[in-house]
Amino acid sequence: MNNKIGTGLIAITVAAMAVAGSQQMMMDNPMVGGAAMMAKSDIVTNAMNSPIHKTLVAAVKAAGLVETLQSKGPFTVFAPTDNAFKALPDGTVGMLVMPENKAMLTKILTYHVVAGKVTSDDLMKAIRKGYGTATLTTVSGGKLCAMFNGPKNIVLKDEKGGIASISTYDVMQSNGVIHVIDSVLMHN
Repeated sequence: MNNKIGTGLIAITVAAMAVAGSQQMMMDNPMVGGAAMMAKSDIVTNAMNSPIHKTLVAAVKAAGLVETLQSKGPFTVFAPTDNAFKALPDGTVGMLVMPENKAMLTKILTYHVVAGKVTSDDLMKAIRKGYGTATLTTVSGGKLCAMFNGPKNIVLKDEKGGIASISTYDVMQSNGVIHVIDSVLMHN
C-alpha cells in the first residue's frame, strides 16, 4: 500500500473516532444553552454552568436550596430558563429573592421538583397509562399534570392552569435528572 494512502486512511480513521467520541459525549452530556451538562455533576453544579439558568441559580441560592439540590436525591427538576423568569410580571423575581419572601420563593422552587428520577420515558408511560394525563406530586406538595402536546412533546400544566413545554429532556445528573422548561410553574 502506498504510504500516502495509508497515512490518509489513518487520518480518516482517527477523525472518525474523534467524531464518534464527541457524539458519545454529547449523548452522555447533552448541551443546555450551549454548555455541556456533565452527567457526573450534581443538579446545582450543572445549573450554574448553564448560561440560560442564571435566574434559577440565583433563586435557588436565595431560597437556601443549594445543599438540598446537591444531596444524593434523586430529584427530577423542571428547570425554567431565564426567559421563563423574564416572562413573569415586572418586579416579580426581584420581590421573590428578598429575604422576607424566602418561604414563598422556596415553595415556588420546590413546586418544580419531584422526588425520584423521572425520565421522559417514565413521563410518556405514565401519560399513556393515565389515558392522556399523569399527575406528579411535587416536593412542595403541589400537583403538576403532564400531558402530550403532539406525538413527542410533553407539557406540564400547573395548578393555576399555566402550561410549560419541555424543551430539553433527560439532562442526566449524578443525583437525578433535569428537564428544561419554557415557563415558571405556579401553584395555588
